[in-house]
This record gives sequence, structure tokens and C-alpha cells, in this order.
Amino acid sequence: MTSIPISKRGTITLPPEMRRKLGLDTAEHPMMLVEMRDGGIFLQPAEALPVRDIPEKILRGWIEDDEKDTEEFWRKADKA
Repeated sequence: MTSIPISKRGTITLPPEMRRKLGLDTAEHPMMLVEMRDGGIFLQPAEALPVRDIPEKILRGWIEDDEKDTEEFWRKADKA
């Protein structure tokens, strides 16, 4: 466990060893996903990637998954 100071603006800086371990030091567009959990926060490393750089096969898969989820949502909504 590590203590990290918080600036008056709410900014925190992850120590270099943490950034290296999470791969944030080599990411072109590093980000952190932040989620509230049971009175605390959970940080998860992420990387911003322009849509144009995502392979078309992956995009089509996401669209198919989204369409399936939408159909399932409406099926359940119609039954309610």
C-alpha cells in the first residue's frame, strides 16, 4: 500500500514504479478508469485509442454484441 498526496484540485500522481508496472509509461495515450466501490475508488489502467486505429473486425464484433444486447433488453422489456 502506498500513500499518495492529493492536490487542492484533486490531482494525484502515481509513483513511477506503479506507472511502469501498469504499463502506463509506455502507453501512447495512458488513462485510468475510475470506479466508486463500497466507499472507496478502484483505478484500472486504460489507453485511449482513436476509433480509426481499431481493427474493423473488432468494431464489427462490438456492434454485433451491442445489437444482441439491445434485442435481449427489448424482449425482456416487452415481457414486463
